[in-house]
Amino acid sequence: MAVETVLIEYLGDQVFSALMNQAQFAIDFKNQFQALKTQLDLVKAFLADTNNLKMKKETLKTSLIKLRDLVYEADDILTDCVLRYDYQKDGSCSKYTPDEFFFRCRMGRQLMDLNSRMGKMGSDLSAYLTPQHLLSLGDHTYRPKVFTSQDFEPSEVIGLEEDIEMLKRWIFSASGVLQRIGIVGMGGLGKTTIAQKFFEDRAVAGCFDKKIWVSVSQDFSDERIIKSILVQLGENPSPVSDLGQMLHVINQSLQGQSCLIVMNDVWSFNQELWGKLCSAIQKTEKRSCVMITTRNEDVATHMGVESSRIHHPKVLDEKDSWSLFCNFAFQETKGKCSNSQFEKVGKEIVGKCGGLPLAIKTIAAFLATEVHNLGKWKDILDHFHELTTRKQNSSVKTSLQLSYDALPTHLKQFLLCFSIYPEDSVIQAEQLVHWWVGEGFIQRTEHSKTAEDLGYEYLTDLVRRCLVEVVERRGYDGRVYSCKMHDLVRDLTTMFAEDEMLCSFEAGKQKLSPDSRWLGLTSEMSTVTLKHCSKLRALLLMASSQGQFPFSKNQMVSLDSLRVLDLSRIRLDSTSMEKLLSWIFSLQRLAYLNLSGAVGLKEMPSSIRKLRNLHLLILAECSDLTKLHPSISYLKNLIVLDCGSCGLQYLPQGIGNLSQLQELSGFRVVRQATPQSCHLLELKQLVQLRVLRMNLSDESEITESEGELLSKLVKLRVLAINTEDCKDRTILEMLDRLHPPPYLKELYLRRYRHKSLPKWINPTKLSVLQYLCLEKGDLKSINPSAHSEEQISAFSWDCLEGLCLKFLPFLDEDWTDLQKTMQSIRYVEVSNCFNLKNFPCLVEKPGIWRKVED
Repeated sequence: MAVETVLIEYLGDQVFSALMNQAQFAIDFKNQFQALKTQLDLVKAFLADTNNLKMKKETLKTSLIKLRDLVYEADDILTDCVLRYDYQKDGSCSKYTPDEFFFRCRMGRQLMDLNSRMGKMGSDLSAYLTPQHLLSLGDHTYRPKVFTSQDFEPSEVIGLEEDIEMLKRWIFSASGVLQRIGIVGMGGLGKTTIAQKFFEDRAVAGCFDKKIWVSVSQDFSDERIIKSILVQLGENPSPVSDLGQMLHVINQSLQGQSCLIVMNDVWSFNQELWGKLCSAIQKTEKRSCVMITTRNEDVATHMGVESSRIHHPKVLDEKDSWSLFCNFAFQETKGKCSNSQFEKVGKEIVGKCGGLPLAIKTIAAFLATEVHNLGKWKDILDHFHELTTRKQNSSVKTSLQLSYDALPTHLKQFLLCFSIYPEDSVIQAEQLVHWWVGEGFIQRTEHSKTAEDLGYEYLTDLVRRCLVEVVERRGYDGRVYSCKMHDLVRDLTTMFAEDEMLCSFEAGKQKLSPDSRWLGLTSEMSTVTLKHCSKLRALLLMASSQGQFPFSKNQMVSLDSLRVLDLSRIRLDSTSMEKLLSWIFSLQRLAYLNLSGAVGLKEMPSSIRKLRNLHLLILAECSDLTKLHPSISYLKNLIVLDCGSCGLQYLPQGIGNLSQLQELSGFRVVRQATPQSCHLLELKQLVQLRVLRMNLSDESEITESEGELLSKLVKLRVLAINTEDCKDRTILEMLDRLHPPPYLKELYLRRYRHKSLPKWINPTKLSVLQYLCLEKGDLKSINPSAHSEEQISAFSWDCLEGLCLKFLPFLDEDWTDLQKTMQSIRYVEVSNCFNLKNFPCLVEKPGIWRKVED
């Protein structure tokens, strides 16, 4: 009941807030809302009796299913009341119309009925559970970590060094055009880690002109595999639809090129296609290698790997197992255990893991949060022993089960969200966080942190617990950009998501079910059955199916409870897009809408005003989009509006009315002579703004009165300015007029065609700046022209910890001098800065410098 527990918390807070603030709908139904708050608190207290809940879950299963439905029904009623109140506040509807009378009668009946059923539910639960005192989500504390790139990174290669060296010996001593190598072993043994380290090894990279990594998994298709290879060869697979043609393109691309191809996690394969692919590689007449990782040795053998070239990784010995455990359990002391009692218990736990790296890492990462609680370690040892001796689970599954059971409730719900993504999916962190915010899973608990900030912290917590793997992260502070999940962990999430009736699965793939709450839509699914999925709250088009969405309004009319809709990269003709938008605008409870990269989206019409509950609207990279209707100003709940890289010439007037907006991307500074547009001065009303990404061009204008605007946005922490290669000196002088926000933490300046920085980019004006990114410009200097000791002392970036310099061919600076003005610098990323002197990495190619901590 992870998701429902958090939602009950959220609903209780919302009802309490409405009662305290004397919202009209709360006054109209005061007794019923007070009763609802009481019932929610009672149910929440019952669900806190986790011990009895776990033992009697099967007995309570029917009651828990009914409870879930009641909780979601309560959320729908509360949302409808809030929306009706919003309409009344802005005069869109009167309190004295027949429609309003019928609405109040309907809501009154629904609330009375809901409270009656909630009361009955409390009685049912009281027979099995004892109410417990609950701590609210707000009591969960998180340590603020500004930069993580310098944190101790636990090694994942412990005990695997010999495996990698042996594979390298096989490669370097090989003869013949095509060599095939297999890595075979059970799940959690480290096959993928070995292959990754081999793939990234510099000596190995020097042997091949091309390197290709293909994640196969159970849910594979021939077309997807071949397209993945084409993309990594720099070819565009779109114009080619026939597999034979694709193989021909691969053959042409590899002509005269040596190639390393890793086929990771192969379960089965198409013998004919595999033969043709290998034939295409052999025709290059250059030495190439194919590496296959699989759990089934027969698969490797049938794919042509000789038995002498099949490697079976061994489990870790006692010493390496303990070293790996310490690296993850004792990260604060850099992998050192100084307490003999913890060491004794820890070694017993490690012994239960059977030398399997995944089991060791997972249980160690969990225990890292309990390094001062010896009793907790002993409890885990007892439970580990109990589960493994009953032979209910392998050591890997046991460690995963224990790690999941020990998660705080709010982290369980986030982990279960991963279940809808197909195996081996690379998942964008921003999509996950937006989903969590849109469905109400994240509530802001501190004024200094937004719900998005908390979402990224929760995701980082899952990474630290080794339940989620990072694919890409931001260099200077470690924020996760994209991630994935080990297939064994995914198996666990699908099992629990199905057990909680959030999703349904068949052979590891999600299937449509009338009771489903979340759906990851793939091209293999038929949207015909969506009309029976009236309980859906989140619908996301999976990356593997982007562009393929056979929309039919008749099939989807009943998705009234939808809160999250992500159709990014969808491709529709104009007529179909209009029908899709018409359907979307009927989803009045929708809180998160993502149409980024949508092809065929030319206009966001006036009907957008119907989405009063919308909190996040993502329209980034909609190149066809040329008009955003001014009625968007009615969406007073918006906290994120992203129109970056769109075809819009300007944002409409009225954006300043979005008083809750925290993030605005794609704001274009235009001339004053464009009355229908949103001007810079209007942004002063956005007092909650934390992130602003703005564009200037030859058509921009910044007046004297607008120059001080940014300094009024005291909560602004991130500012990105793209001058779009503008060379008009007047525009660049206008940029000098800006007065920066007083507490800016991150500044990005791109495509700036001037030799020196705007005057306000200096340590005096930006005294707390932590990160500066300068990309694609004509800058010659980023410091004062003279470098006397006095000037260096006066011009010191005391707080600057990260610096990015990319594609600045005229930058004429000495890294030694820059370091003197940046005493706190810890991370620097440099690329194509040919005149930067004394930098410790190559300046022609992407290079990263990190300060070595003592």
